[in-house]
Amino acid sequence: MQSKEFKNQPVITMNNGIDIPALGFGVWQMENLQECEDAVVKAIHTGYRMIDTASIYMNETAVGTAIKNSGVDREDLFITSKLWVQDHGYDKAKSAFQRTLDRLQLDYLDMYLLHWPFGDFLGAWKALEELYHEGKIKSIGVCNFTVEKLEELKANSTVIPVVNQIELHPLFQQNELQVYNRENKIVTQPWSPLGNGNADLLNNSDLKTIADNYGKTVAQVILRWHLQEGFCVIPKSVTPSRIEENFNVFDFELSEEEMNVVRSLNTDKRLFFDPKDPAWEEKMLNSKADI
Repeated sequence: MQSKEFKNQPVITMNNGIDIPALGFGVWQMENLQECEDAVVKAIHTGYRMIDTASIYMNETAVGTAIKNSGVDREDLFITSKLWVQDHGYDKAKSAFQRTLDRLQLDYLDMYLLHWPFGDFLGAWKALEELYHEGKIKSIGVCNFTVEKLEELKANSTVIPVVNQIELHPLFQQNELQVYNRENKIVTQPWSPLGNGNADLLNNSDLKTIADNYGKTVAQVILRWHLQEGFCVIPKSVTPSRIEENFNVFDFELSEEEMNVVRSLNTDKRLFFDPKDPAWEEKMLNSKADI
C-alpha cells in the first residue's frame, strides 16, 4: 500500500508501512461547529496535514466542511475518526463507519480507531479489519487500550493496531504502556499532550528555563519532547496564534539532559478517565449518545 508524502514535516512509519505525520491537529471539545470548522481550516493552512476527530465529538460535519473549504487536496491530508462504544459489535460498527464517512463527506478514512476497550470491541474490530482489507480504511488502531486489552485484541484478531491513542503528557507518561507499544510496533499517540492546559505544568520553572533558552514557549518545549520520544502528537486549539505556535516546533531540538528534565515530571497520576475503572466503563456503556 503506497504511503502519502507529507512535505516539510516529520512522519512516523506505522507497522503497515503507511506514514503518519508526527504532529497533527485534534478537535476534541470543539462543540461550536463554526469555531471547529474555522480552526481546522486555519490548521490546514498553517501546515497541519493530520486531522483527528471522533463521532462522539459531534463535529465530524464541521471537519468535513473544513476539508472541502481548505483548498488542499484531500489526498494530501491524513484524516482520523473514532468509533464510539455504543456502536461496538460487528454490524453496528459497519453502520457507524458509514455515518462517519457521510458526515465527513469522504469516501475513505486514513485511520479509524476504537475509542474505548469496552463492550463488544472484538466484534467491532472484526468489522474494522474487513473495512481495512476493502481499502475503505487505510489504517486501523485503538484508543485508551491497556496492555491487558491489547493482549486480548491481539489474541483474537489478524491485524495489529497501528496506533494506541492514550492519555500521555509530562505529568502522566505511562512508561510501561509506552514500552509495550514500542515492542509491538504500535505507535503511541498522546491525546491532551499538554495536560489539557494544566497550570502547574505550563508554569513549571524548569520548563520555562528550557523554553527561554530556545526562544520558545513551555507548550512548544512539551510538544518537542513528545516528538523526540517518538510519539505521534495531536495538540488542539481554536486560537489562531496557538494553532501556529503548536506547529512551530521543528526548528529546535532538546538535549538529552533537557529531555530528562521533562521525564522527571512524571507523577503516574491521570488527569482524566481511567480505562480500568469499572464505574467509567459502566457509564460509557450506558450513555445515550445518539451518533
